[in-house]
Amino acid sequence: MRSQLLKGILEGCILSIIDQEAVYGYKLSIKLQQFGLNDVSEGSIYPILLRLQKEKLIEGEMRPSPSGPKRKYYKLTQNGITALNEFYSEWQSIQFPVEKIIQRRSK
Repeated sequence: MRSQLLKGILEGCILSIIDQEAVYGYKLSIKLQQFGLNDVSEGSIYPILLRLQKEKLIEGEMRPSPSGPKRKYYKLTQNGITALNEFYSEWQSIQFPVEKIIQRRSK
């Protein structure tokens, strides 16, 4: 059940993290884990990054790495900013009603 819920919001979470700073795939994975999304693997992040790039919501730029080969850092495009704003709006429209429903269960 958790993985199905997560699939629906992971793209928005990734866009939000990239909006805050340009990141490469592995660092993105670490950031998601720091926020408590421990079951999100790199293997599930890279296909999303590729899709977001094909949809022109993000763009990648190769940069030197202090330890090893160059890394591809991602940043939002203007379309990505628009998509992120739409995600925020959609999230807010369902967050409150869902929380109200869930809170009724604990009473």
